[in-house]
Amino acid sequence: DVQLVESGGGLVQAGESLRLSCVLSGFPYDDYSIGWFRQAPGKEREGVSCIDSKDRSILYTDSVKGRFTISSDNARYTVYLQMNSLKPEDTAVYYCAAEFWPPGGACAFDRYHEVWGQGTLVTVSA
Repeated sequence: DVQLVESGGGLVQAGESLRLSCVLSGFPYDDYSIGWFRQAPGKEREGVSCIDSKDRSILYTDSVKGRFTISSDNARYTVYLQMNSLKPEDTAVYYCAAEFWPPGGACAFDRYHEVWGQGTLVTVSA
């Protein structure tokens, strides 16, 4: 089965850092993109960052630019989200999701993602 498993969430204070991991397994294709999304209580899910499997594109939402960094370790089938200078408004459940054969190799937040992880909770206290 194709699976994504997130880890690395937790409770931190504002200004601190966390690194989220998304481990991929059972992927039948090597052309895909991985996106990180988050959903805060009472809010809609939003795209945070994404990367495609061939490192052709990386995308960040404006609110995390300069603070978050997405990277991939293809040998470990893992995508990371390094989150620095965390703010209380970053508090949310973070999900990784996979889109197979992203058009033009460009990852995006607003297209259908076939596989989703279970999520990991990030809580940032003031």
